[in-house]
Amino acid sequence: MTPDELADLLRQLYVERDEYLRKEYARSLSFQDGLFERWDRAKRLGFGENASIYNSAQVFGEVSVGAHSFVGAFCILDGGYAKVSIGDYVSISAGVHIYSHDTVLWSLSGGQAKMRTGPVAIGDRCYIGSQAVIACGVTVGPQSVVASNSFVNSDVAPETVVGGTPAKPIGRVEGTGDAVRVIMSV
Repeated sequence: MTPDELADLLRQLYVERDEYLRKEYARSLSFQDGLFERWDRAKRLGFGENASIYNSAQVFGEVSVGAHSFVGAFCILDGGYAKVSIGDYVSISAGVHIYSHDTVLWSLSGGQAKMRTGPVAIGDRCYIGSQAVIACGVTVGPQSVVASNSFVNSDVAPETVVGGTPAKPIGRVEGTGDAVRVIMSV
């Protein structure tokens, strides 16, 4: 088979898969996300029961994800320098970056300062909004919300809503089960 023939077959596969996904689920995905089942990938990575992770998400080093959790497209879970732990029933929206290291001071010092590292822990029943960045050494307490486009560089207390750059408390979570609600303070 020539490279051109292989390319034609791949294009045909993409079109057929895209048509199926649009018909069955009203969605059109990138080739890799449309071709591979996100639940199968989560199983291969040793994630918890019924967890899922899009194929376009990057996973480095030691990363654990609990049961029924979701990792969206184009995320980075960087446990390459310290462990990243994500609890049960957590939604990690598209484009979220979670880092176990940063090289800011190393870069600014011309290599004189050490790279900063630290584990990241996200508790059970959290929601991390699209494009949020969580820095090394941060713990996000259970049943918390990180707003989209936020930079989280300090711990988040349980049942807290944070947002902004850097992220600050902007609300709280009350209740449990189907009686849970988000109360905004700003």
